[in-house]
Amino acid sequence: MAEQGRSSRIRGTGRRRREPAKRHRGLAFAAWSAAALVVAGGSGLGYAYFTLNGNIESVDINSQLRDDDRPQDTDDGSMDILVLGSDSRAGANGAYGRDEGAARSDTAMMVHLYEGHKKASVVSIPRDTLMDRPRCTTPSGEAVPAQREAMFNTAFEAGGPACAVKTVEQMSGIRMDHYIQVDFAGFRKLIDDLGGVGITTTRAIDDKSSHLRLPAGTHTLDGEQSLALVRTRKAVGDGSDLGRIQLQQAFMKAFIDQVKSVGVLSSPKKLWDLADTATKTITPDSELDSVKELAGFAGGLKDLGAQDVHMITLPVRYDPADPNRVVPLQARSQQVWTALKQDRPIPADATADTATGQAEGVVK
Repeated sequence: MAEQGRSSRIRGTGRRRREPAKRHRGLAFAAWSAAALVVAGGSGLGYAYFTLNGNIESVDINSQLRDDDRPQDTDDGSMDILVLGSDSRAGANGAYGRDEGAARSDTAMMVHLYEGHKKASVVSIPRDTLMDRPRCTTPSGEAVPAQREAMFNTAFEAGGPACAVKTVEQMSGIRMDHYIQVDFAGFRKLIDDLGGVGITTTRAIDDKSSHLRLPAGTHTLDGEQSLALVRTRKAVGDGSDLGRIQLQQAFMKAFIDQVKSVGVLSSPKKLWDLADTATKTITPDSELDSVKELAGFAGGLKDLGAQDVHMITLPVRYDPADPNRVVPLQARSQQVWTALKQDRPIPADATADTATGQAEGVVK
């Protein structure tokens, strides 16, 4: 069967997926936008510099990965960042019923900033994607054997951030310049500090699993409602995680616009709250482990608006042996990775029938 024929099953309503385990989804898409807020904190609150620095926890990805195992680093002015959502900075996450011993990454986005950083492409990688996970080493030095046909999100669970980076690099052939991880409980507070995010729903949403109930119309979602929206899957598409990705991408665009429009510099308290929450919410790689470094990174994002960000989902199809898993459409996925490796736009035919930042029929 042709790949496009297989992919068309994704958007149909005939395939229903099982109820997910009772867990909450990380909000990876917040991390790089949250970093943009730190630029204001770093430059406008000099007296609090050391306080904000003390909030930052980082992870040394490069020291855990062998250079000869990684793709060649390119020097074309582009930048590639793996952004993951996780519950690993525990604490407030206990309020969401998580006490399972190991952190998980359930949302993953590879962000490609084109040369000049005026435009970006974001590739969402479904957490249930089956792929060959490489041999990894945990932060404590324990070896994790390679595994064929492992779910993508097991890389983070088994080997931590470095293993997730290595897995994406093996999958894409693209070396990650940076890694940013976001904590979903912190993201909830970030939305509240921001004053909420505006969303217009074209029909009512009533999802018992995410506990979100919204009538059709325009809403300003608080942190709790925002978390519920991006955890909602029954209100869009075929009720699978692929439908949830559509909502996440649509919300991310609204979030970016909100960050750009809010007047943080007009309120010292809002400025402090946002910078304090953002630095507590994200876990960057060790090359972004200070307010100064984060501010420099965020400064490169300041010209990006939602209209400049092209969002897609990795082209996949349901696994014929297990409809609860997906497998990459190899030829079309390779088109995506090749385009980004060459700093070119992703061709439209590679992403037909995939989520592209619009939750059609639900959010506009």
